[in-house]
Amino acid sequence: MPVDLDTGRHVAGALHVAVHHATVALLDLRGNVLVQHEEPHDGLAAEDLLARAAEILDDLLLGHAPDREPLGLGVATGGWVDRASGTVVDHPLLGWRDVPVRDLLTASTGLTVAVDGHARSLVHAERLFGHPRARDSVVQLFTGNVVDSAFATGATVHHGPRSAAGAVAHLPVDDSAEPCRCGRTGCLEATVSEATLARKAGLPFPELLALAAHGDSEAVRMFHDRARLIGQAAALLLDVLNPAVLVVVDRSIAVVPSCLPAIRDEVGARSRRLDSAETVVGTSFPGTELATAGGAVLLDLLYEDPSYFTNSQN
Repeated sequence: MPVDLDTGRHVAGALHVAVHHATVALLDLRGNVLVQHEEPHDGLAAEDLLARAAEILDDLLLGHAPDREPLGLGVATGGWVDRASGTVVDHPLLGWRDVPVRDLLTASTGLTVAVDGHARSLVHAERLFGHPRARDSVVQLFTGNVVDSAFATGATVHHGPRSAAGAVAHLPVDDSAEPCRCGRTGCLEATVSEATLARKAGLPFPELLALAAHGDSEAVRMFHDRARLIGQAAALLLDVLNPAVLVVVDRSIAVVPSCLPAIRDEVGARSRRLDSAETVVGTSFPGTELATAGGAVLLDLLYEDPSYFTNSQN
C-alpha cells in the first residue's frame, strides 16, 4: 500500500534572526516555505525582537494556516548557538550573549521551540530535502554578514562541546588587510561579509547586488573578487573534511552568474580534489534559505523522533 506524507494537517513555524532583519515563516512537512515575512529589527533588544517574532508568527498562523496544527517553532541564527540549552551563547554582530531564546519563545508562543545555528540547520535541510549527495557527507559554508560553517557525515551533524563547531569567521585570507573585531587583520568574515562589501561600494548591499544582477561591470567585479576569497575557505574545508558535496550559501550565487564558477576556479587551484565543479554547489533553497534554516531545526527533530513532539506537549 503506497504511503505518503500528509502535508495538509500540520505546519512548522520558522524564525531566522539575521543581523538587520528577522525572517518568520511557515513550512510544510516537506520543507516547502508556504509564507515568509521579513521584519527589520535594528536597535531592538533581544527580548523585544523575540516577542515581536512571536506576534508575527501568530499572525501568519491565523492568516495562512488557520486550519493547520503548528508542530512548533524552529529558530536559526548565526554566531555560537548551544542547541542543547536553546541559548545564543555569543553573537557579536547582534550584541547577544547568553540569550535564552528557547525559554523566551516557549513562554510567549506556548509551542515546542528548538534552536540551532543556521549553517547546521541548512545541513539538515540539504540532507532532508536538498542535494542527494548531502545524505552521505556535506559541508555547508554560509557567507552573509555572518560567515560560518557546518559539517555532517551520514545522519550525524557535528556539534562539538556546547555546539561550538563551525567557527570559520577568523580563518586567514590571503592578501587581505581588512581589520577584524578580534584585533587582527585579514580574517574571513571581516574580508567577505556583506557589510564589508557594502562599505567598500558605498551602497547598501541589496542595491549593490541588484546592480550586479543587471550587469553593472564594477559591481560584478566586486562580487567576482569576493567569490575568489570565499573559494579560499571552501578549498580548505574541502581538503580537511573531504565531503561528498560542499554547499555555499551566498545571496550572490543566484543572481550573479560568475560567482559560483569563480568559487569553483579558486577551489580547483587550491584544493587537492579534482572534482570541484561537481562538488562545490549553491544552496538547494535560493531565496528561501533563511526561512528554510529556521524550519529545518524543527523538521529535523520530527524526522529523527516523531514522538519528541508528543512527549513535549504532554
